[in-house]
Amino acid sequence: MTAALPILDDIDARPGSVASLLRTVIGLYLRRLGGWIAAADLVRLLGALGVDGPQARTGIARLRQKGLLIAERRDAAGYRVNPAALPMLERGDRRIFSRPSMGEDDPWCLVSYSISEARRDVRGRLRRRLQWIGAGTVAPGLWICPGYLADEAAQILDDLGARGEATLFRVAQPEVDGPLSGAVARWWDLDALAAAHLEFLAQTSGGSDAPASEQAESFACYVQLVDRWRPIPYTDPGLPAALLPTDWPGVQSAETFARVSARHEPGAWEYVQSVQRASCTAAP
Repeated sequence: MTAALPILDDIDARPGSVASLLRTVIGLYLRRLGGWIAAADLVRLLGALGVDGPQARTGIARLRQKGLLIAERRDAAGYRVNPAALPMLERGDRRIFSRPSMGEDDPWCLVSYSISEARRDVRGRLRRRLQWIGAGTVAPGLWICPGYLADEAAQILDDLGARGEATLFRVAQPEVDGPLSGAVARWWDLDALAAAHLEFLAQTSGGSDAPASEQAESFACYVQLVDRWRPIPYTDPGLPAALLPTDWPGVQSAETFARVSARHEPGAWEYVQSVQRASCTAAP
C-alpha cells in the first residue's frame, strides 16, 4: 500500500481570506474537539468571522479536495482531520505558539542542491518551501537556516524526492568577508520581514487588544489574531538579535501576539464549546 502523502500548509493563502481563516480554525480547534466537527458547526464558526454560508461551504469543499478534511457522518454530517495532516498541524503549533529562535552560539544548517533542468518543477517547489520555513539564500543552489530547522529541511527534501540531489551541512558559524550581520542582511530580505512585523503590530494595535464583551467577539478577535500572525514565525526564523538591526520589531510583535492571545483565547474556546453544545442540544 502506498503511504499517504503529507498534507502541507497553504503557502499562498492570504491572511484574512476564507482559505486562511478556515485553516486557522481547523488548526486551533478540531484536535481539541476530538478531531471531528459537525458541518453546521464549522459553518457557524466561520460565520462569526464574517464568512457567509456559501463561501464557507465552498472553502470547506476545497480543503476536502486538498486532503486536509475528510467527510465523516456521525450524529450529523461533519468532517474529521486527515491523519496525514497532523504533522503539519503539530509543526504549526510549535512555530506559532512556541516561537523557536536561534541563540548566538547555536549551529547553522546549509542546504546545497543541484537539481537538473528536467526536474525544474521540483527545484521550484524546493525553493518555495525552503523560503517558507525561513531559510535564506546564500547563492543559487545553496540555502542557510538556523540549525533547529535542519530536520524540517531534510523532511522537505524527502517529501520532494530530492534527498539524493542535496547535501545538508551543520556548521558552527559561517566564515564570511566582513561581519556576519552583513551577510545575514544579504541572505534574508530583512526589510520584508520587518515590514511584516510592523504590519502585524499596526493591525493589532486597534480593537483586538481591547477586552471583548462577548465570547463570539473573543473568538473572532483570537482567530483573526492567529491568522495574521501565522505566516510570520514561518518566514522569520528567529535569528540572533546580534545579527539583526537594532530597531528590529520582532520581539515587540511576538510579545504583542502573546499578550493579546492570552486576553482572548479563553473566551474564544468557550464560544467554540458553546456552538458545539447548542448543536448537540438541537439534535433529535
